[in-house]
Amino acid sequence: MVSGAVEVGEKGMGYREEPDLLQEVKPELVEPETPNGSAPGSAPEVRLTWRRWVIVFLFSSYSFCNAFQWIQYGSINLIFARFYGVTSFAIDWLSMCYMIIYIPFLFPVAWLLDKKGLRLIALAGSALNCLGAWVKIGSMQPHLFPVTVLGQVICSLAQVFILGMPSRIASVWFGSREVSSACSIAVFGNQLGIAVGFLLPPVLVPNVQDKEKLAYHISIMFFMTAAVASALFILVIFVFQEKPQYPPSRAQALIHTAAPEEYSYLQSILRLFHNVNFVLLVVSYGLNTGCFYALSTLLNRMVMMHYPGEELNAGRIGLTIIVSGMVGALISGIWLDRTKTYKQTTLLVYVMSLVGMVVYTFTLELGYIWIVFVTAGALGFFMTGYLPLGFEYAAELTYPESEGTSSGLLNVSAQIFGIIFTISQGQIIDNFGTRAGNLFLCAFLSLGTVITVFIKADLRRQNANLNNEQTRLQGSTNQITNYGVCTLTPSFPIPPQ
Repeated sequence: MVSGAVEVGEKGMGYREEPDLLQEVKPELVEPETPNGSAPGSAPEVRLTWRRWVIVFLFSSYSFCNAFQWIQYGSINLIFARFYGVTSFAIDWLSMCYMIIYIPFLFPVAWLLDKKGLRLIALAGSALNCLGAWVKIGSMQPHLFPVTVLGQVICSLAQVFILGMPSRIASVWFGSREVSSACSIAVFGNQLGIAVGFLLPPVLVPNVQDKEKLAYHISIMFFMTAAVASALFILVIFVFQEKPQYPPSRAQALIHTAAPEEYSYLQSILRLFHNVNFVLLVVSYGLNTGCFYALSTLLNRMVMMHYPGEELNAGRIGLTIIVSGMVGALISGIWLDRTKTYKQTTLLVYVMSLVGMVVYTFTLELGYIWIVFVTAGALGFFMTGYLPLGFEYAAELTYPESEGTSSGLLNVSAQIFGIIFTISQGQIIDNFGTRAGNLFLCAFLSLGTVITVFIKADLRRQNANLNNEQTRLQGSTNQITNYGVCTLTPSFPIPPQ
């Protein structure tokens, strides 16, 4: 009934039903508060908290440590091969095991993320990362290669608990105008770990012939890594929280207030695979990131083929690729938060990744290593900068499905293509040279660019934020209108004339 209307019936003519002013104007004054501070049945209050920055930087830190352990063998491939008495291909497998382990364990871990939340996954990831680092300390003798493999496998398992987290942390902890930047920061840590993994091992483990001295230098690197991993695990135990008290965005508030229903992880995956735009993104993301994994794993071998004795510069080239990519990722994240141009930005970055790869391919063997630094930096700016774009684009295309599931499927695609490209390019390089190997990657980047063109910009999360904001503003206008009507209408019975 409209407030202030005359009611005819048992209460008689002239009686005006008393409107519930407090109920209409400010429901929280008359209804009991729920734990999140909102009235039952109403949208929770949206509020940001400073702790979101602590959470994302802590996650970035242990992601950094895990990524460092991924590339620490590949960045000095020939040194580790000589120390353990194995082939370079065997050392390549220490990097590829990260990709192999991820594939079968993604779905159980993504299910845990959906059912148990962020904190349990953070604890598991940081604990396994710490354990793997300590196991490697037991492998500092030439005959203990199986022990270092075991330590790397444990670190690979930790990665499964890490790679699907960035977009989920961004959505759960950050506002709608920050999610892309927050996701970039979360990915930033992983990329920084790879960068330091290219830089530090050649410095800490020089190419000496004496294996006892080599074991000493390797032990320094392993002990440093274990100490950092242990400190980060302790911080996660005491600092990392599940979620903020209040939802940070209208999209999250909408999820909080949605009617509870039985969640089916299998149904969620099936819905994602029925989303054509997401399937296209899965393939294009896998092609781009798989090329990046292959390039990172084989970089030391490629540089050493054309610039013998340049172990330090090979590591610095890898550092250049990653650091320039981190700058690209941050710029892309800020740009997306401001413009929401996901399709255009993703396509532009993909095209420039292809251009950068072509230029790098034809400058690697010119004999001028400073040119390789420049072209590798340009390649990294776009290729590495693409990684957070894929996560955020997937979250937009698949809302309200779990970000952990969508990003997990992106990573599975990346690992599969990474394994295929690393093995294939390695064999092509050994038999036909680096140019043929890099042109092999260029062909697949071209395919990924074409696929990206056909992805439609169905920005569901952005639309949910806009629609929810419009509903909230319309509700506020109605409250003001009703309040005005109520104050002009007597709320007491009018005596008969």
